[in-house]
Amino acid sequence: MLKRFMTAAAGLLLATGLAAGAHAADKFITVASTTSTQNSGLFEHMLPAFTKKTGIAVHVVAVGTGQAIKLAEKCDADVLFVHHKPSELKFVAAGYGGPRHDVMYNDFVVVGPKSDPAGIKGMKDVAAAMAEIASKKQPFVSRGDNSGTNKKELELWKDAKVDTKAASGTWYRESGSGMGATLNTAAGMNGYTLTDRGTWLSFKNRGDLQILVEGDKRLFNQYGIMLVSEKHCPSVKAELGQSFVDWVISKDGQKNIADYKLGGEQLFFPNAGKTGS
Repeated sequence: MLKRFMTAAAGLLLATGLAAGAHAADKFITVASTTSTQNSGLFEHMLPAFTKKTGIAVHVVAVGTGQAIKLAEKCDADVLFVHHKPSELKFVAAGYGGPRHDVMYNDFVVVGPKSDPAGIKGMKDVAAAMAEIASKKQPFVSRGDNSGTNKKELELWKDAKVDTKAASGTWYRESGSGMGATLNTAAGMNGYTLTDRGTWLSFKNRGDLQILVEGDKRLFNQYGIMLVSEKHCPSVKAELGQSFVDWVISKDGQKNIADYKLGGEQLFFPNAGKTGS
């Protein structure tokens, strides 16, 4: 029996790694992860290799980081693989799982229309760029879903001293959707948004959108992985889940991540070896 999940509206179930054959059907784990790892195509690239090596299938529930953490807290996942380190460390400190391991990183970028009515293209201070978008009341589409990307975006608005709650529904719009859907909305509105680079590189419906701001150290995007606590969740598949965690941070898993490229460009940069907790 599959683990109980939240309603379909809460996320999308991505079953991958089935190439290992029918024997894997009864040997699987559930990974709560983010839409960026799914939308970028990373899981389609990496999971078949893990299943081929171990015979363990991986079912991914791809939602925002905040929702993924809630799934893990409710024992609806065996492994948590997300990208908001403060929230991950809080999860571990509360006894829900761990230890936490760095896996890989890329960065966030601010994208917007070629015409760039906010005049932010090439700016190196991302908070200053966000402040310009706000001061000129140009359309900005937020994920508004408590995801890792949304958390980062809100940190940047705070740095920019912009009250987005007061602006909600005017120039500031909240999609309540994943990264791909939010980019679609921004493209349709010819507006601005913050996206992880991995999803951006795999995104086809760009319209007039282009990268306008990148390179600020505040745009660094770290991903982490951890096993859900067997003590907190007696139903967790600890041995199988640990096999996945171990593979992801192993030499083979890290090489697999590094080998994933689109148009010759690497989407994620492995950096396992540091334990956050």
